Amino acid sequence: MKALGLDIGSSTIKGAVLNLDQGAIGASVSVPFPAPDPGLPPGWFEVSPEGIETAVRNVLQALLEQVSSPVGLYVSGQMGGVLVVDHDGRPLSNYISWRDQRSLQPLSDAGRNVLDEIRARWDDRLFSSLGNELQAGSTTALLFWLTQRQLLPSRGIPVSVGDYVVGRLCGQQPAMHVTHAIGLLDLAAVDWHRTALAQLGLDSVALPALATEIQSRGWAHIAGRRFPVCGAYGDQQCALRGAGLSRGELSLNISTGSQVSQRVDRFLPGNYQTRMYFDGDWLNTVTHLPAGRSLNALVDLLTELAGAEGVALRDPWGYLIRQAADIPHTDLEVDLAFFAGPLGYGGRISGITTENLTAGHLFHAAFRQMADNYARCAAWLDPDRSATAIVLSGGMTRSNPLLRRLIAERFPQLLRESDGEETLLGLLDLARSATAAV
Repeated sequence: MKALGLDIGSSTIKGAVLNLDQGAIGASVSVPFPAPDPGLPPGWFEVSPEGIETAVRNVLQALLEQVSSPVGLYVSGQMGGVLVVDHDGRPLSNYISWRDQRSLQPLSDAGRNVLDEIRARWDDRLFSSLGNELQAGSTTALLFWLTQRQLLPSRGIPVSVGDYVVGRLCGQQPAMHVTHAIGLLDLAAVDWHRTALAQLGLDSVALPALATEIQSRGWAHIAGRRFPVCGAYGDQQCALRGAGLSRGELSLNISTGSQVSQRVDRFLPGNYQTRMYFDGDWLNTVTHLPAGRSLNALVDLLTELAGAEGVALRDPWGYLIRQAADIPHTDLEVDLAFFAGPLGYGGRISGITTENLTAGHLFHAAFRQMADNYARCAAWLDPDRSATAIVLSGGMTRSNPLLRRLIAERFPQLLRESDGEETLLGLLDLARSATAAV
């Protein structure tokens, strides 16, 4: 018995055949996630919804050449951002990505930005009941920005990019699974937080139906095949499910961005964010920690001159990782907070000398700061250090032994590293659980 898995990521849209009997990932197809529209103001990041849908259909058509009768399609997607649709699921806006930074720009002559204005309207108790979720590219921040400028389409329904895709495949109005509704839920009641939305003037916004179970949202018809579609589910939660995260363990997911997370069986607010997980659990997490996206900014700096001369470097990442590993210690300091996050906004490089201003020292210092960040945030989630294991996922530590060693030096617990495409493995596990329950 085979199903299809589809992950709508920030860099790629990847699909795979899910072999439910063997519990394995089969043939896969990947295409780049569409580029943002050109000519946007600085800090804006919008993508054509039609381009996203076309890319998804191309992936699915290629997969259907590998499997004749899939029992279903399971979809995960990048979290945050917003796409506004009508009651038939047709797009009324571009997809405004979670990478969009417009909410950090001044909202008025007073100099306050969107995030400042929202926090001024929400007291600490209310903010805590939402899971302390508010980022530059969060759905709440972007909806507030749109309403303040009267740009939210009338009768429009805000959804995630994954929800939009599911709605288009099924030809109907999308719903939203609780794993995607970050910063919008009363986490104690597991329902839309109407009070919080009303305080932002969003009480008249038409919200999608809220889903809590793993179930079909409708039927897709592609290449002469008809199959049910389940999702979309949050890609963070799917990745952690694929990594096998259990209660009592800490997760370090390190990829384009990174997060420190802990799965729990009750809602306990704290100095962290909280999201819904699967099976009635919650996920305490610290997100938007610097990782691959910030490291790529350093790589771009170091390769700029070569690119200007038309020289294509064969393997800059491999070279930088090797050089960093050859440095036993560095007094160079790097702060990777090039993008807004819980540890600040505004990166820096300091302690520079003629001896340590090298690529190896630079990246050793960057990897060390990442490990320090994870230890610092883990203490917020697990102050008594009772976690039984540290689960590494995201792939970066598999190709970077130095980063893995630096992390191991900061955590006394057993390190367990997942292997494979965690998000697709999470979809595989969801599919197996759903079909077993039928």
